[in-house]
Amino acid sequence: MKKLVFILIVSLPSFFVSGQSINEKIKTAAARLSQLEMQKQVVASLLEDLKLEKIQVSLQEIGLPTIQPGEQLVSHLAYSLSYAEKFEQPRWVAHIVLPDIVNGVVLRTNDFRVDSSVRSGSAVEADYFLKKINADSSITYDGFGYDRGHLAPSADFRWSRKALSESYFYSNMSPQLADFNRGGWGDLEDAIRGYIFAHPGAQLYIVTGPVLQDDLPRMERSIHKVAIPAFFWKVALDLENRKGIAFLMPHAKLDKPLYSYATTIRNVEQLTGLNFFNKLLPALQDSVENQMKPTDWLPEKNMTDAEPLSQEQLPRNFFNTIVAANYINKADEINVCGKVVGARASRAGNILINLDKQFPNQVFTVFIKKEDIVNFNYDLVESLKGKVICVKGKVANSGGTPTMYISTQASLTIQDK
Repeated sequence: MKKLVFILIVSLPSFFVSGQSINEKIKTAAARLSQLEMQKQVVASLLEDLKLEKIQVSLQEIGLPTIQPGEQLVSHLAYSLSYAEKFEQPRWVAHIVLPDIVNGVVLRTNDFRVDSSVRSGSAVEADYFLKKINADSSITYDGFGYDRGHLAPSADFRWSRKALSESYFYSNMSPQLADFNRGGWGDLEDAIRGYIFAHPGAQLYIVTGPVLQDDLPRMERSIHKVAIPAFFWKVALDLENRKGIAFLMPHAKLDKPLYSYATTIRNVEQLTGLNFFNKLLPALQDSVENQMKPTDWLPEKNMTDAEPLSQEQLPRNFFNTIVAANYINKADEINVCGKVVGARASRAGNILINLDKQFPNQVFTVFIKKEDIVNFNYDLVESLKGKVICVKGKVANSGGTPTMYISTQASLTIQDK
């Protein structure tokens, strides 16, 4: 190491002036370093611009969806969209998730703003909420009950400050319920980004949109009466590995695991009348658009989640994990049934059993204290995995998760031994 340091020192550029003192040399070197940092920023900005330019070229090469009559194609730096003025939101938004997001560090900008590129005028802030500036300069918000739901997620552009900022145009928004936007829909966006981490170097072509129909309800308090979609969809293509998939989700709080919303790109085409990736060779397009292999796209934890049991098929006074949430802090003891998708011992030695959905998206947890484990004659962690069980007790609220504390084996029955 000392030899390497010596080589670096003696090979410094000859930008020192003969006779300079050590202090003068330090100042000269610091100035040179500052110049190099400025040059680095210039080159980094140029590289960012080139990547953004390539995104638009790549989207055109693979084929943007068709534009409906009366709608406008709008292209920004990192995505393109078809704006449906009739519904005051995009019919679709196409973008590319680059491998660069793995090392991206740009944070949310929250600079929501009107998209002046939309000739008919995009939605505006007052389509989603009103705000009042009080005498003490504080702000009171009067919301209309819906999030400003990104269709091209801002987190997909965290490698580029320019692209991320543009994701906050209102032309990239649809009204979404908070439970949907911050729940299952957000989980899907995370899973798509997770695909990049699991496949280093992959580049994903993504098209997202609402299902727009003439009979959709409207946000009555919004200025432009924005339509409220009943379904949202997302299609994804990994061209290099020739993989494709689509997801169709009802606009509601989603209780089922992500894989249950998977479908084919061809099915979304039939539902929406759009034609995705239409410049691919016909055989390749046919292949990727008829695939439906969620195991290729979703993290393992999403694949091991289970759908809640059918409430209609459960006996009287027995409830699935979704209905059980209605009994939080009620006096009555009830029976709750579900599939064990996760069981573990905490650091304190307590046993936590998650039904239907794994941590951190758990929907119902069974809690057994350390001192009560001796009341069970089997291994609570290993013996219950993958089993459908029913537990009897009162439902409490533990950090926002419906939780039942049980202490005896009689309170837990295994349905499929």
